[in-house]
Amino acid sequence: MRGMKKTYAGIDKDIDGGMTAAGRIIRDAWAFGLIPETETCAGWNMQALEDLWTRTHAEWGKYGHQVNQLPEEIRERYMRIQREAFDKAREAGWDASLDDND
Repeated sequence: MRGMKKTYAGIDKDIDGGMTAAGRIIRDAWAFGLIPETETCAGWNMQALEDLWTRTHAEWGKYGHQVNQLPEEIRERYMRIQREAFDKAREAGWDASLDDND
């Protein structure tokens, strides 16, 4: 994951305002309730983040990996988290048109 060293700095200290692969994993985990929204994952190693990805991927699989298939409560939480993240990242200078993470 781009920007990763031996341990993760935390979504609040991540590059591009958290608009990274690690940031996406964490936001998805928040939406699914796998970790509390207060958990930044600071200090987590790569294996811990990969394990979280595996868990979030399994949750997405239940809904065909489609936002519109999420139950209303999860979808609303997911959309709120995404809106807040995009706003915060833009304020920090992130520009989606310059994203090279994909």
